[in-house]
Amino acid sequence: MAAIIILVMVAGGLVSWNIYLHQSKRIEPASLDKMAYPLPDKPSIAVLPFANMSEDPKQEYFSDGLTDQIISTLSKLRGLFVISRSSMFTYKGKPVKVQKVAEDLGVKYVLEGSVQRSADRVRITAQLIDATTGHHIWSEGYDRESKDIFAIQDDITIKITSALRVELTLGEQARMWDKKATTNLRAWEKFLLAVDYIWRFTKEDNATARRLFEEAITLDPKYDLAYACLGWTHFYDARFGWVESRAESIKTALKYAQKAIELNDTSDLGYLLIGGVYFLQGQYEKAIAEAERAVALNPNGASNYSALAGIIGCSGKWEESIELAKKSIRLEPFAPATYYHFLGRAYFMTGQLDESIITWKKVLQVNPNYLPAHAFLAACYSSLDRYAEASAAAKEVLRINPKFSIESYTKTLPYKNKADIERYVAAIRKAGLK
Repeated sequence: MAAIIILVMVAGGLVSWNIYLHQSKRIEPASLDKMAYPLPDKPSIAVLPFANMSEDPKQEYFSDGLTDQIISTLSKLRGLFVISRSSMFTYKGKPVKVQKVAEDLGVKYVLEGSVQRSADRVRITAQLIDATTGHHIWSEGYDRESKDIFAIQDDITIKITSALRVELTLGEQARMWDKKATTNLRAWEKFLLAVDYIWRFTKEDNATARRLFEEAITLDPKYDLAYACLGWTHFYDARFGWVESRAESIKTALKYAQKAIELNDTSDLGYLLIGGVYFLQGQYEKAIAEAERAVALNPNGASNYSALAGIIGCSGKWEESIELAKKSIRLEPFAPATYYHFLGRAYFMTGQLDESIITWKKVLQVNPNYLPAHAFLAACYSSLDRYAEASAAAKEVLRINPKFSIESYTKTLPYKNKADIERYVAAIRKAGLK
């Protein structure tokens, strides 16, 4: 018995010592002067992709899914400022320093961790760091059955809010512990695999994502998030012309959005999808109302702000579009081209041409072959009588699409006000496009 007690004490001491060594490992504090953005007036956090420590690289989706779920839960809390998913996954698989992450994104806190899955068990470590001091605020290790993954997610998020002293409203407390999504591990795994495909934005991957979302729903018929995302696959079919019957895809997207909301009336993705459907139908005010509801439900959802910026701009409210687009980019510092598209377009429509040019050049850094960027640059330069630059931008449009015509291009412009279309078309015609 004495020997056992000694062994336990030694083992406990070794564990404590390892934790001490791990937490005392020096982290260089981030410099406030080097922050790409000023720190928000509320606790700000970036969640790095959890490292997959499993022997099977195919388990990557599992660690990515855990990261996604933590970001998604935290982002719905008004008391926090949370960097969105896409920006965080630019760090995936790269050796990064907490200091640099904080400076790149303009945040005070960084969460990092790892996942190891084998058979029916999962080991997870997580630690929260104050990047401005280099100190660990909280850390935890979990060794449980895989089916306990949902409880682990809950524990991590509640420990973070507690460590950062975030006060939750009654509604936020209810949403944090809401089990409407799913507690079915197999359904959740299908969902994670589907999300990996839907982010690729190709016709084939969209179809694969749809099949996996449908399988998740078969496993859990009350999985509201799966219904919402299934609806988005049909929306993308309509939006990108991947199907013969656009109207049928829109109808199906709306059906699944309504089903998601029926199961969970706090589904921001469901309301945003309804807004997208209304937008495709030219019902701008209804689209704005639904997108605003999505923003209210997920105050850190960069994609919600971006979508609202796009819709509200097309309705003719360009000044509001600018502010919303800026908000989306602040939440998604490594933003995709569409986020800058909405900002650059709104700058052009409000006559802020220099700002528009700067923004469209950022788009081309993300995607050099993004045709609308070259078209708007041509419009900006011609409006400033900078004809050589306007002509060069127009040539880029024709390089990307040799069959470009103003008549066909105009049909793709979703602007409510005819004057907005006429102004833009006059400017690109002045640049030499026909």
